This record gives sequence, structure tokens and C-alpha cells, in this order.
Amino acid sequence: MSDSRNISFEGELRAEGLRFAIVVSRFNSVVTDRLLEGATAAIEKCGGKSGDVQVIRVPGAFEFPVTVRTLADTERYDAIVCLGAVVRGDTPHFDYVAGEAARGIAQASYDSGVPVAFGVLTTNTMEQAENRAGGKDGNKGFDAAMTAIEMAHVLRRIRHW
Repeated sequence: MSDSRNISFEGELRAEGLRFAIVVSRFNSVVTDRLLEGATAAIEKCGGKSGDVQVIRVPGAFEFPVTVRTLADTERYDAIVCLGAVVRGDTPHFDYVAGEAARGIAQASYDSGVPVAFGVLTTNTMEQAENRAGGKDGNKGFDAAMTAIEMAHVLRRIRHW
């Protein structure tokens, strides 16, 4: 008779021994620099070393997909974190940039099998973005890095089961 227990995979929040790429948009740097501080703080809190983190700065969120795909193709990283801030303006530009960035990042992750944490803020105002980058709503860069750490372990366990 077979064993009827379920096998469960759960990630760890331990960054030691993992390698990360953090892709950061320079656009809205007053926000994205704070997201980067949060992400690196999360990795350090979980035992990661600065030498295991490569920061890549790109002009804006639209450049995330090709950058993520190129990084994933190197097979050097256990996880990638994208950090950006797309703030709604008076034109539909926001919708195109935010939508294509999200779609392209997800596609790069699906195609490569490398977990990519989405730390791209899509807000209606700069105040909302600032609140999510170390303000009253926490730091979504920290949260994205924690997701990356956990997913790196989940996928590693699935692949080695």
C-alpha cells in the first residue's frame, strides 16, 4: 500500500548561499533608491552577503523584461528582484508602461524558470509610492526580496525532489 501523506514544499527565509540580481529603475529614483535599501536590508537580515547581490540600474520599468531575461539566461542567479515606481499621470502612458513591464517580467520568469519578484510600484500618486517605499505602508522592496528568497528555496526543493 502506498504512503498517503502529502509532500509539501515550503521556502525558507535564508539568503546565505543564494545569488541575487536586483534590477532597479532610475526613473523616480527618490522612491526606487528606498526600495533598493529595503531589498538589500531583507537579504542581509536573512544572512545574505553583499557579494552575492548584483545591482543593475536601468532607465525605467519598460526596460525590465529584456534585462530580466538576459540575467536569467546567464544562469548565475537563484532569483531576481525588480524594483520600480510607475506613477499614474494625465495620459495613458502609465497603463502601457506598467502593463508591459508586468507582462514582460512574468514572461521572462516563466520562460527561464528563474523566480522574479515584482517590486514595481504602480500607484496613482507619488505620495502613495513614497508610502510604499519605507513610509507608512512599509517597504515593498523589502517584501519583494523576501519573496525572492523564499521562491529560490521553493523551486530548488521542487527541482531536487
